[in-house]
This record gives sequence, structure tokens and C-alpha cells, in this order.
Amino acid sequence: MSSSEATGRPASASAGTERPGSVQLDQVTHQYGRGRETVTAVGPIDLSVPPGEFLVLVGASGCGKSTLLRLIAGFEQPTHGSVRVSGSAPRPGHTAGVVFQQPRLFPWRTVQGNIDLALRYAGVDRDQWPRHRAELLARVGLEGTERRRVWEISGGQQQRVAIARALAAENPLFLLDEPFAALDALTRERLQEDLRRVTDQTGRTTVFVTHSADEAVFLASRIVVLTKGPGTVALDLRSTLPRGDVDPEELRNSSEFAEARARIAHAVKAVAA
Repeated sequence: MSSSEATGRPASASAGTERPGSVQLDQVTHQYGRGRETVTAVGPIDLSVPPGEFLVLVGASGCGKSTLLRLIAGFEQPTHGSVRVSGSAPRPGHTAGVVFQQPRLFPWRTVQGNIDLALRYAGVDRDQWPRHRAELLARVGLEGTERRRVWEISGGQQQRVAIARALAAENPLFLLDEPFAALDALTRERLQEDLRRVTDQTGRTTVFVTHSADEAVFLASRIVVLTKGPGTVALDLRSTLPRGDVDPEELRNSSEFAEARARIAHAVKAVAA
């Protein structure tokens, strides 16, 4: 992995900050409360994410990772500074597909019903739903599950549906907030592999939040380590690990992977104290 000290604006800032899928944070700070009760959750942060990058935000609990993701999604507004996605202020529900730690599916709907609702909100013509639905379910490995109810599928399968639903809109940005944290280790690894493949295929800009150095190194083309709250950028690392058609086990067992994982884990511990 190559690295750059993320003080000031990262080297990627020149990479088309108004292109579809680009993310630009300029001197962003976010605070909660007022007066003496004011708590700064994150910032100040300068961060540029070029289109197609898979950025992983990693750090200890309370460092502001999820807050940063909500600011990029437009769910919250920064107290100071500006956030721009594809050159404009983010709009909730329009700027990005978002996946949370819990799948947040509609339990009274089938898998098909959940996907179709997302396609409807995305403005896809109804006669195109069957084709788009089939493509989305194939991408996440859930062919043949259309008629099953949410409670009839496993937690891992529910999260796959949530990912498919988030991909339904043709947003160039994909945001994920610890989506695999509640899953068992084997399911988590399989979904990491699926997500890596899907994002490589679609070319969408992806911002992923995790506590796990292992997960960060496996998924990312770039990793940003945040300091203890208020979160600021402690380390900005660009991965040199191969992408595309790579054997996941070979990648996880490689010395390069082990070195990168150790480096990230050490950085997280060093700034969390």
C-alpha cells in the first residue's frame, strides 16, 4: 500500500470533483448540541473521492465514521464547511444508494416486493421491473428467491436484498454503514466477496464504514483511518492489492494483505488512545 499524510487536501482532489460519483468535503465539521452541551463529532476534514473509488472509513467507536457517511448521504448538514457529491449538495434518497447495519426491509413484502418498491422509487418503468429485478438479484446471488418472505430467508440473504435494493437506483454513489457487523464470520466473508465483485462490475463510487482492519483491507482501493472523536483524518492509504478476477482466499492469505492489515490495525490503535 502506498500512503499519504492526509493533512490538507489529499492528492486525489484534482480528480474531477464535479464528475458523477465524485465526493468533495471541504473543511467539514459537524457538531451536536448547543452552548456548553456542544459536542464536535467530526472534523475538520478535507477529503476528495474520485469516481469509481472504493473508500473505506475505519476507526474506533465514536470517531465519527457514521456521522461522516450521513453527511455524504445528505441525511445531516455540516455545521461548518461543505459537502458536495457529483458537484452538488447531497439530497437524501437521491444522491446515493445506502445500506445500513440492519437490512431495514419491509417484512410484509416478498423479496420481489422489496426490490420492486425500490425500482418504483427509482423511476424505472413498470414493464422494465422484471428484467431489472432479475439482474439485481443475480448480482447478489439470490436468483430464485423472488417469492420468499423476509422472515423465510437468513440474515445474510436479507442483507443481500438490502444491497440489491440500494443498487436499484442508478446513483453513481453507494454508501454502506457497517452492513456486515451483525453477521457470522463465514457469511460476512462471503458478502465481502460479493460486494467487492459487484462494485468492481458496476464501477460505482463506494464509501464503506467499518471497525475491522481485515474488512477494510479486503474491500478497499483506499482506506482512511479516523482519529478518536472528533474524527479527523489520521492516515490516508491507497491499496496496491489486486482487484478484478482474484481468488479471495489467495488474497487474504498473501503477505501483502497481512502487512496492510497490520498497518491499519496499528494506525487505528495508535489514534484511538
